[in-house]
Amino acid sequence: MTGADLGDGTYRNPVLDADWSDPDLIRVGDDFYLTASSFGRVPGLPLLHSRDLVNWTLVGHALERLEPAAESGVPRHDSGVWAPALRHHDDRFWIFWGDPDHGVFQVNAPAIRGPWTRPHLVKEGKGLIDPCPLWDDESGEAYLVHAWARSRSGVKNRLTGHRMRPDGTGLLDEGKVIVDADRIPGWFTLEGPKLYRHDGWFWIFAPAGGVETGWQGVFRSRGFFGPYEERVVLEQGGTDVNGPHQGGWVRTASGEDWFAHFQAKGAYGRVVHLQPMRWSEEGDPAGPWPVIGDRGTPVTVHRKPALPAQPVSAPATDDDFPGGRFGRQWQWTANPRDGWATQHSADGLRLSCVRTADAHDLRRLPHVLTQRLPGRPAAVEVDLALGAGQPGARAGLVVLGDAYRWIGLQRGSDGSVALVHRFAEPVAESERDAAHACPAPEGRARLRIDLAPGARCRFSYDTGAGWRPAGQVFTATPWRWVGALLGLFALAPAGTGHAGAATFTHFRVTAPKTNG
Repeated sequence: MTGADLGDGTYRNPVLDADWSDPDLIRVGDDFYLTASSFGRVPGLPLLHSRDLVNWTLVGHALERLEPAAESGVPRHDSGVWAPALRHHDDRFWIFWGDPDHGVFQVNAPAIRGPWTRPHLVKEGKGLIDPCPLWDDESGEAYLVHAWARSRSGVKNRLTGHRMRPDGTGLLDEGKVIVDADRIPGWFTLEGPKLYRHDGWFWIFAPAGGVETGWQGVFRSRGFFGPYEERVVLEQGGTDVNGPHQGGWVRTASGEDWFAHFQAKGAYGRVVHLQPMRWSEEGDPAGPWPVIGDRGTPVTVHRKPALPAQPVSAPATDDDFPGGRFGRQWQWTANPRDGWATQHSADGLRLSCVRTADAHDLRRLPHVLTQRLPGRPAAVEVDLALGAGQPGARAGLVVLGDAYRWIGLQRGSDGSVALVHRFAEPVAESERDAAHACPAPEGRARLRIDLAPGARCRFSYDTGAGWRPAGQVFTATPWRWVGALLGLFALAPAGTGHAGAATFTHFRVTAPKTNG
């Protein structure tokens, strides 16, 4: 599949063509690290690494389980971890994030691969989102800024600032509104602040205008608590990059400045773009301000950062599940429980057919193992063997979102196994058939989804007689804030006793197939 690195010293946006929502990034030495929103998926807070800002790999997660645990055993697809901020201070990595239902949390670690501390609640409250800390080396003070979610608090379009304990465990005041965008003509939905100290100024990079069509703003003040002046530094202009905003600024060791941000692309989620950044000329009567992209609009192709050449890479998608273990790219749809996936001596993911009263709606299941939907056309394939003998036990490959569709195998009441294809619309409370079932005599099938532009998904299968299409084309749909997901699952109807298992092998995401 075509990647971001064009191999000639240039790159093409997006540099991360999948749902790496609300990115923030830092440099430590010669290494760059990036994290992103993970919402209700587990493990959370993905950690990506690069040495050139173009080629990235997923190296782990900072959040092993969601808190509070009592509420995180069921899917919270649009809740959980929102817009984290990644920082390096006092020889430790720090990540702060907002859970809109509970407050501001942080974790920290001596190294990017951990061990990470358990989540610590810095500020409790509803609607507290998008926090970002700053340790000011000039004054020795520590600060925190955050935004507001009106859906939980009734408040939006403003940023609140606090003095923070230097150890990041709590706040030292009740907070003060430091930017009220209701007072700025034309500004709405101000959120996602990232806080920096540079050249004697406090800088807040913050998006406004909404996820789909917004712009990137920058605020500056000589004092943390203001007053701030503002400027729009990145907007769509005449490009096809809608809503280019919300992200982080990073400087290379040689002094080059770059800005990473997202673009909302419907079912694909929020893909990540990299923009060159410079400072306005000294002749600017307003003083230096960031100039991002091509004089304030996004670039599509640009020279790579002036950094040593790196191998072409991207976050992993393929998996052979060695010893029954799954790769870092996979996340459960809620906090996992023991026994959902079992290790063994051979290759292949062995998922228990978990008994559930919600077998009619995969969106309600915590035990769907997911990864991000590719942003480019692709073919997704996996082998499935259904070993469960329990009538009604089933397993399959799903495109999961506000609507979903899956293809897989189901055990019948007579002990036979059928190839089934089912879907559910956004408003439906139960799935239904998308195609007539057909026999799968060996209890095995190779499953495939061909992903075309517009997130159009064509399902097909091979039970031993060659590839055959199943049902109509399905257009993937996102949740409100989260892109559609690829998923693997196994389940059985409610009851008692072990229901058996299903085994998935040879999961592949490849360039689109031109024929069967």
